[in-house]
Amino acid sequence: MNILVIGGAGYIGSHVAREFLDRGHEVTVFDDLSTGLRDNLFPEAGFIHDTILNYPALLSACRGSSSKAIDAVVHLAAFKAVGESMEQPEKYSLNNINGTIHILNAMAETGIKYLIFSSSAAVFGQPQYLPLDEKHPVNPESYYGFTKLEIERFMDWYDRLKGIRFVSLRYFNAAGYDVKGRISGLERNPANLIPVIMETAVGSRKELLIFGNDYDTRDGTCIRDYIHVNDLAAGHVLALEYARKNDRSLTVNLGSETGTTVLEILEAARRITGRPIPSLISGRRAGDPASLTASSKLAAELLDWHPSHSDIDTLIRTTWEVYKQSGIRA
Repeated sequence: MNILVIGGAGYIGSHVAREFLDRGHEVTVFDDLSTGLRDNLFPEAGFIHDTILNYPALLSACRGSSSKAIDAVVHLAAFKAVGESMEQPEKYSLNNINGTIHILNAMAETGIKYLIFSSSAAVFGQPQYLPLDEKHPVNPESYYGFTKLEIERFMDWYDRLKGIRFVSLRYFNAAGYDVKGRISGLERNPANLIPVIMETAVGSRKELLIFGNDYDTRDGTCIRDYIHVNDLAAGHVLALEYARKNDRSLTVNLGSETGTTVLEILEAARRITGRPIPSLISGRRAGDPASLTASSKLAAELLDWHPSHSDIDTLIRTTWEVYKQSGIRA
């Protein structure tokens, strides 16, 4: 198949593009490089440097060529910084909501039937029970999470009205790097725990701030569900296979079903990197739940998806391999 990966130069998007290429598909990456990197592009994939806000360019990309029509779209182009979304909702409205409507309209106009969307556990809000499953109520607490939920609702309407079959993948903390070492572009201004630990390990940060150590968890720090980015990439491919085979849409969680505390991640990083990684206990952040873990039973049942690289050592080791070779320093 010929796949248009929108946002395919980003951290997750590049791994998704690589997975489709590895499985014999043709890939065209569409990315504005606002957060993505040219270093994350592959010579065997096409590349269109433009924005989803430019509808004519997006429409042209969805048309493909006379010899290679686009068969499916993967959408990873939404902005994702929770804090920024609360301060700049207009930016997130324009890119995430308007941009997605452009994607859906371009697909409808060109007859593309399949859309795989990179959604988020942020649609759930505070957990009412754990592990979170697909039946858990949705009540996002950030504007970012709100935009992801609205995108899911738009896709549902385009399914009913235009026959566009979608799979929305709700996942938690993406981490790690390609287990074969083929992707090395570092995220810009990372906010997630493992990249921040790595920046501390290489000396570009003075210390790791741990936001609270008095939660009702086994060591007092927050528990989160970490998924290796290769496992997420495989989930995108399996999602497309499901949509094609069954001619129906699906919303599904991708989770490891195991939770790891901040201190457990930190100690694993110290052991694997051999670096001291200074840390400082800070106050809790508003809205941080003590524990977040996901059930992926539905993904296992319907997609035959099983995370195979999401153990903590693999997450840390593959990330460290990239950071220690990056040359970044204080």
